[in-house]
Amino acid sequence: MNVRPVLSHAIRKLTHDVEVMDERGRISTISIPAEQPLTIYVDKRELVTLMTLGGAPEALTLGYLRNQRFIRNIEDILSVQVDWDVDAAAVVTRNGIDNIEERTSKRTVTTGGGEGTVFGGLMDEVDSISLPSDARLKQSTLYKVIDTIRTHRSVYKQAGSVHGCALFSAAGELIHFVEDVGRHNAVDTIAGKMWFDGVGGEDKIFYTTGRLTSEMVMKGAQMGIPFLLSRSGATQMGHMVAERLNMSLIARCSGKHFLLLSGVDRIIFDDAAALETAP
Repeated sequence: MNVRPVLSHAIRKLTHDVEVMDERGRISTISIPAEQPLTIYVDKRELVTLMTLGGAPEALTLGYLRNQRFIRNIEDILSVQVDWDVDAAAVVTRNGIDNIEERTSKRTVTTGGGEGTVFGGLMDEVDSISLPSDARLKQSTLYKVIDTIRTHRSVYKQAGSVHGCALFSAAGELIHFVEDVGRHNAVDTIAGKMWFDGVGGEDKIFYTTGRLTSEMVMKGAQMGIPFLLSRSGATQMGHMVAERLNMSLIARCSGKHFLLLSGVDRIIFDDAAALETAP
């Protein structure tokens, strides 16, 4: 059975105009991110409220359910309907969620912006995940990814105060770009898009503007992605998890600069100019 859930296509404005006064008393209008609560209900049971930009709320809902391991198979979800009039996403499942009381009793607040949460022992699954051993990333492709992000039109450039995540092909072609008020929402939204479309991550590259924490690494691993890039840094736990998974964790990506923290054997250094200028 390969049945996809029925989705609404809720649309809302991603920015909000406000009047501001600067240090000289001058009045102007600027755009700020239009943050909004989205409460997820599963079979009429309230599960969680996420603060979101709301660009792709159905995909965010799907990705959250997948990454928190509430639902394993996309076919078990009948529909996701978002109604911004009541700030809610109503999920209808085929057979419910097993042991939902027990599974939501342990809530861990993570270091991520936007109140990332983990239900149960997410780290217990590290050793059950196997990333493709033959996946390789060329240095030139890495630079292509960084340059694409630099030139991509975004809410951040217009209004600031948001995080972005992007999914790229092995050749460095942009597949999805998502922004939200928290990077966990952004990565969950991409996970939801991949899940709905039946797209695997074994030949993909993932980019985030946020820190590479343990939960971000685990979410990338759950999507089967062997390469995780960031313009920011990494935490000790994120590094430890990436090493256990042999995931290429690449931090401080800017221009021609990057720091490769793990998965060194996956990277092909093919940029002659970079090699010639290396100390």
